[in-house]
Amino acid sequence: MRNEEFVPFFQPVVALRTGEVAGVEVLARWQHANLGVVPPGVFIPIAEQDGLIGGVTAMLMAKAFAAAAMLPDPQWLALNVSPHLLRDLAFPKRIREAAEAVAFPLNRVVIEITESALLENLDHAQTISRELKAQGCRLALDDFGTGYSSLLHLQSLPFDELKVDRSFVGSMTERRESRKIVSAVVGLGQSLGMETIAEGVETEEQVEMLLLLGCDMGQGWLFGKPVPAEQLCDATIPRPPVKLRLTSSCWRDISWNSPPGQRLSHLQGLYEGAPAGLAFLSPDLRYVSINQQLAEMHDTPVQEHLGRLVSEIIPVLYPQIEPHLRRALAGDSVTAVEITQPATERRGAQTFLVSYLPAFDEAGEVVGISVAIVDITPRKRAEAALRESEDHYRHMVELNPQIPWVLDDKGMATMISPRWQQITGMSEEDSRGRGFINALHPEDRERVTEVIERSLRTAEPIDVECRMRTSGGEWRWIRSRGAPRRDETGRIIRWYGSADDIDAHKRLEDELRRRADEGRIPRSESD
Repeated sequence: MRNEEFVPFFQPVVALRTGEVAGVEVLARWQHANLGVVPPGVFIPIAEQDGLIGGVTAMLMAKAFAAAAMLPDPQWLALNVSPHLLRDLAFPKRIREAAEAVAFPLNRVVIEITESALLENLDHAQTISRELKAQGCRLALDDFGTGYSSLLHLQSLPFDELKVDRSFVGSMTERRESRKIVSAVVGLGQSLGMETIAEGVETEEQVEMLLLLGCDMGQGWLFGKPVPAEQLCDATIPRPPVKLRLTSSCWRDISWNSPPGQRLSHLQGLYEGAPAGLAFLSPDLRYVSINQQLAEMHDTPVQEHLGRLVSEIIPVLYPQIEPHLRRALAGDSVTAVEITQPATERRGAQTFLVSYLPAFDEAGEVVGISVAIVDITPRKRAEAALRESEDHYRHMVELNPQIPWVLDDKGMATMISPRWQQITGMSEEDSRGRGFINALHPEDRERVTEVIERSLRTAEPIDVECRMRTSGGEWRWIRSRGAPRRDETGRIIRWYGSADDIDAHKRLEDELRRRADEGRIPRSESD
């Protein structure tokens, strides 16, 4: 202690969903001249036994807070508290003074208390904990599940975080019992509104399983080993978030290890809020559960479904769906199958999109079928109406002696009637954009372009006469007229119009004008 050989090491605590470093935990180390770095398990018991733990802790806190001053907000600093210090009512004051000495915010300090520290004097622990909370510190219950009175302590002290002991995390991927314990601890923390931190995380599979269980944070060698103060910057670099693998075996493991109450609440919320009809069938194809949406599709109350066979509830549809149900019972997933229900006296014909997924137990045997049904009747009717409308429009365009066209807001053709292609011989692709100009008489092209550009600037209707070349090489007069269409803000988004064949009219005008020039008819009549 005279040589100040006790130093803090720092280990990152990572948010599992994002890979961001939430904070760092301070771990005590003794840098001995001959022995090297001595772990706390060796010297902490001796310091506690000889009454030196207060001095060791004060030295570690001073050095830890000084180093933590570089931590970016909101990363926090977690400190372990020896059970002996929870007998000292002045301990909260020492924490406050150490943090204030380097202006480290107390709301970014987490005090970790082990269950064993609470067994000796719960009254003192409550007093100290409340004072720490009043100062702004957060409290974490460390090594949860390894003590004797965990639930009592959770109720008695104002904890903010719950740490899952490394002994359970390390074996959770191999032992079903460990998975159940980790799941129970995480579920308990969630129900109490506490953040959960898993200790001793070493593999990607453990992280994946912890994510599926809903654990918030992780700490362990996978994210970084404890490092001295000079390497603290490196310890706070974000890690890549873990990606869940849908093929991972832990998906099924997790489904059987989440707390029953949590599973029930989750299912209840899904059943009540889902926009689809949902049900669960027993292996003999009886309704075990069903939501209100599906009951309404069947036109039968929920209670009348329970315990009854599918064939009894929907006898008309059953012949269509039985083969799919049998496949699901055999272990196959049946998804997105269209089923049509004939019209009845009360309803017209309906179309449903159904999925039947087998539910497995831990031995891999099918224990029932999850049913999901969506009524797609409105969509099918809309599709039929759209097809009918498109057919009607196509026939109308094809039979129309005019040539409908559409320009975008920049005056580029996005659609020209197939009749244009029949008359000019130009393909639809060649006509798009300003390609249609190439079918006009060379003397008219510049004038037509100017008319379009002027209308784009002024929003005045397009009205222009010009000559177009037919596929036979002849020139025919047309008159093209169009008007803009605007959106709700008044901005022009399209120009819609059509071209009329006025060649006969123009030829008659030319003939009358020629005769007038020859004096065969008065000039006024030709005009």
